Amino acid sequence: MKYFFNCFLLFLIFISTDILARPISYPDGWTVMQRNNFMRHSLHVHYSPSINYSLGYRSEYWRSKKWQFHGLQINYLMNRINTPLSQANFYLKNAVGLASRMNHKIENKFEPNLFSGISIDWEDRRYYTSYENRINYNKSIDIFFSQKARIGLAPYIGRYGDLHTWIMLEIEHLPQTKNNLFITPMLRMFKGDYLLEAGLNINKEIMFNFIKRF
Repeated sequence: MKYFFNCFLLFLIFISTDILARPISYPDGWTVMQRNNFMRHSLHVHYSPSINYSLGYRSEYWRSKKWQFHGLQINYLMNRINTPLSQANFYLKNAVGLASRMNHKIENKFEPNLFSGISIDWEDRRYYTSYENRINYNKSIDIFFSQKARIGLAPYIGRYGDLHTWIMLEIEHLPQTKNNLFITPMLRMFKGDYLLEAGLNINKEIMFNFIKRF
């Protein structure tokens, strides 16, 4: 709780250009994305040489099967549609690296791992929608498909530099799990280069994400 509170204070204090939770930043920009939920903890640090792609390090820890991923992730902007009132984006995400599982009862495993997926979002100043999926593959540690969708509503329209708030609903589907549908009401806030998301799913499990751009 103390960690959550300190991050929230940092988020409110610092001010810069507006941030959006997208896998590519402005040219020469760096982004740090730290995400936590009931399934996994992840860290993604990437650099964007241009508005079309980003390169970065990604690490993950999957809680149920107790395995880790460390590798290189490449995000590519396939298409962007701008209008005077809205924007839509279509991204391709790929990563390659090493999966590992530590178990004191059996021999530790290290395997090549790769994943690929798409990410689509559309938003204007009042409404937000997104969809993303992922196929993950390694030899024996964890092979899965996942997909996630969000809808959001801004309760007020802020000006440039204001604190922006979104009320969102996230639905995540993991076909290979026993309880394969997870519904999470959540709150997104961003101001300047800082973005924070927090929610509680229907199983009373906490989700917390934090993003900083440089």
